[in-house]
Amino acid sequence: MTHRSSDGVPADDPAEIGRRVLRLRGERGLTQRQLAEPAYTAAYVSTLESGKVRPSEAALRHLADRLGVSYEELATGRPAHLAAELRLRLTDARRALATGAPEDAAELFRTAHEEAVTHGLADERADALLGLGDCLLESGELTDARDRFAAAERLLADQPLPRRVPAVRGRATAHLLSGELRYACYLLESTLDELDTAGLHDPEALLLLYTASIAPYMDMGAHARAAHAAELALALAPRVDDPALVAGMHRGVARTLIAEGRIAEADASLAKAQELYRQLHIRTELAHCHWMRGYVHAQDGDLGHAENELRTARDILASKRAALFTEQVEVELADVLRRRGKTDEAEALLRPLLTAGDDEQGRAGPLGAGRGAVHAGGAHRLLGLIAEERGDTERAEEHYCAALSLLERSSAVGDLADLCRLLGDLLRRTGRVEAAMDAYRTGLGHRAAPGTTTLGPAPATPPM
Repeated sequence: MTHRSSDGVPADDPAEIGRRVLRLRGERGLTQRQLAEPAYTAAYVSTLESGKVRPSEAALRHLADRLGVSYEELATGRPAHLAAELRLRLTDARRALATGAPEDAAELFRTAHEEAVTHGLADERADALLGLGDCLLESGELTDARDRFAAAERLLADQPLPRRVPAVRGRATAHLLSGELRYACYLLESTLDELDTAGLHDPEALLLLYTASIAPYMDMGAHARAAHAAELALALAPRVDDPALVAGMHRGVARTLIAEGRIAEADASLAKAQELYRQLHIRTELAHCHWMRGYVHAQDGDLGHAENELRTARDILASKRAALFTEQVEVELADVLRRRGKTDEAEALLRPLLTAGDDEQGRAGPLGAGRGAVHAGGAHRLLGLIAEERGDTERAEEHYCAALSLLERSSAVGDLADLCRLLGDLLRRTGRVEAAMDAYRTGLGHRAAPGTTTLGPAPATPPM
């Protein structure tokens, strides 16, 4: 990528170099003769400063030495060591995102991005965009997040595919959180196939993609495909040095273990992830581990421990102002509260999540189509159950139908089948047998055989 000055002129354009030499010479109080001698003439410096000649590397190195700047700064306009300094600032921004609020980290990423743009540093600009995308994922601004990841992909278009994989993973995650499960799978699978076709079996890229694919596979009912992705991720982990990637793998694998009823193994996998995240001080991912351990306890019937874990997860996420994740964990917490008989508390937690507008905590609600659709469907399902328990069948039916609309668009087949059963049972109890049969048939239509979806062939397995 050609570095350009603030007015869009390439930084290595002779006129741009000439202006730079003139400015630096003036700042240092040197005459053209003093700058030129002993290797060059004042006339040569005059011609160079007017932009009428492109200086050779040797000339630029002589002038840089006389002006007290680096060759790179004189040739490109970039301050010496700028790229290294920007990398350090991007690391600081990542640390801020791991430990603090996403909007605070976003400001650091934005500043770094602006400087990278000014000085034509494409790699640093792409990494700043990736960071901004991750910040926007946490705050729930999914469309903007997707745009940042797509912009990073475009910047890295001439780079090897493994370099672009974090941007692909980011886009897929944004689509997943929007409720577009099928498209998230398509992005991840097509990238895996592209890596395989090109023979680019990069362990970190593959681990990132396989780990990211587990969640949409599970939500779509493709349990066999999720389990295969988990097996491949486990096989890749010993070849990966990044502990954050390994921790993410353990968290993803736990989902497949839960689905297989291997609760103790799932809890052990989450404990490994939790310890790694604690050592790395990555609080959002640590919260996700508490969140999933709460889910494990709930599946195992230990509702007291489930509530404690989910409250811990919510407190961490709320303190980080990770809005969308906070709202999603509150749906899971409300489910546990309802099962523990704390119906009023569960309802009080759910209703604000489905109400438009910012709440007093500054969270940009509501959950719904395009923003946490699967959890929005879950919230409506829970409110339907609460209404039905109170004898308000009309309100229950409204919530079940709202949930059905959200989940059908997201292709979350397991949740759809369960919801159709609930709606069918309600309709049958109220004497609408034909409508109940239609609901049951809809549920059966969505309930695919274990491990199958309407996706295309699974990605090729890479050589291990």
